[in-house]
Amino acid sequence: MKNIVLISCVSKKLNTKAQAKDLYQSALFIKSLQYAQGLKPDAIYILSAKYHLLKLDAEIGPYDQTLNSMKKTDRLTWGDVVADQLSKVADLKNDQFIILAGNKYIEPLQSHLENIQLPLQGLKIGERLKFLTGHQKQG
Repeated sequence: MKNIVLISCVSKKLNTKAQAKDLYQSALFIKSLQYAQGLKPDAIYILSAKYHLLKLDAEIGPYDQTLNSMKKTDRLTWGDVVADQLSKVADLKNDQFIILAGNKYIEPLQSHLENIQLPLQGLKIGERLKFLTGHQKQG
């Protein structure tokens, strides 16, 4: 069984093409990535409203798209695409997925993944930042 962390994209981005892990610039994304790396998972991916499932080193340009403003049917379709991409790199029924994202990113995936941990569930942005800061693993 693999442990896989999924981090949602954020609106604050560089103005130029970059690796996905460097493109997203908000404190929430940076702390989520640090937290994820501290878990020493088998893989970390970014959940992108535009690109769906991204490897950390994928080269992408800035964009302005979010699931938060999408219709539910569009979010569910997005979730189907992400699940299909995940199925190529993970076992959706047996692997453990730790999702660091809001509900709009979690809900479209829940029916596809068997084992999910949601450490940030129910927390507002400030509470998420506090949790992630307080749970930084010392390497």
